[in-house]
Amino acid sequence: MKPRPDDFVERSKHLQNMTDEELNAYFWSLVEKIVDPLVELARTHTSPSIERSVLLRMGFNSIEAKKLVDMIFEKGLLGKGAGHIVWRIAKEHNIDYIEAGRRMINGQYWDDVDRIFKGINKGAVSK
Repeated sequence: MKPRPDDFVERSKHLQNMTDEELNAYFWSLVEKIVDPLVELARTHTSPSIERSVLLRMGFNSIEAKKLVDMIFEKGLLGKGAGHIVWRIAKEHNIDYIEAGRRMINGQYWDDVDRIFKGINKGAVSK
């Protein structure tokens, strides 16, 4: 393997006259250029395993997490975030999110999920 020529001095000329504050700002602007596409990818892409992991960290057991994710996936709402969906239902019904998730597993609140996340208005009362 051929050694790379040392051209640091030449490549760093544009940095030489920057203050510490300017260097810091330049560094973070470069970090943002690298990280922003990753953040966008994470925001727009998920998977059942990621969503199960979120629910596990919320306190659901693995069987509950799998069932909820499967049910949410079947509705085509996985991109909304399983934890987000459960949390919104809990908030709407003023109950603990674990209880909301368990009730969802038992078939409750799916009309609310459709109304909130799909914009379906099935006899919803205006607030």
